[in-house]
Amino acid sequence: MAFVLTLIGAALACGLEMLEALAIVLAVGLTRRMRDALIGAAGAALVCALLALALGPLLLSRVSIEPLRVVIGAALLLFGLEWLRKGILRLAGMRSPSDSFKEFVEEREALEEVQLPAPGEPDWAGRVIAFKGVLLEGIEVILIVTALAARPGGLAPALVGGGVAIVAVIAIGVVAHAPLSRIPETHLKYVVGVVLTTFGVFFAAEGLGVEWPLSDAALLYIAAVVLGFSQLEIASLARHRPREAVGA
Repeated sequence: MAFVLTLIGAALACGLEMLEALAIVLAVGLTRRMRDALIGAAGAALVCALLALALGPLLLSRVSIEPLRVVIGAALLLFGLEWLRKGILRLAGMRSPSDSFKEFVEEREALEEVQLPAPGEPDWAGRVIAFKGVLLEGIEVILIVTALAARPGGLAPALVGGGVAIVAVIAIGVVAHAPLSRIPETHLKYVVGVVLTTFGVFFAAEGLGVEWPLSDAALLYIAAVVLGFSQLEIASLARHRPREAVGA
């Protein structure tokens, strides 16, 4: 049970973060020069890979198991509650839906106002924008995967989930930007919020000495409670939202 939920959580969280990075890289590449966009993205990917190699072994080798579980739980709760908060507001109509395609269009429109350098000269503006976008989203991916992998038995499903996300996002990138407009990001991010919050509660309580009834199957009833309360909050906010649409 923990294996499957860890895999799903890693795949969804990593996939959505990488999807946002892809939108930025595509915007730079299609508006300016794809070569410079890929150079910037590759540089950020290299930095993220080095960070992952340093963070993972350091966390696992320097922190004892009980405090580590509390740290993992706290980290996942920070991510999960933030994703859950935004998902609740979006589904209740209190915030505009999450949309990587819209981000792609807005980024592309902004880039069109920046003059391209002469042919043969490097496009540093494009490289920096692609680098920054991939780096920021990549750091979040690393932190989430590291937290999920740090629990005993969590390494394999976290890595598999991350791998699935990479393949899926690359596939979307290969066929250009059209699929970005068809992905229900708002609902997927809400699900990620539920999953990460569930893991955060489970791991933090384990680190504090709580023994969950039914062991790893406790993830199911914790998720049900988180889902139930969040749905009640969505319904309550939807009833009291103002008539005019609220921006992001």
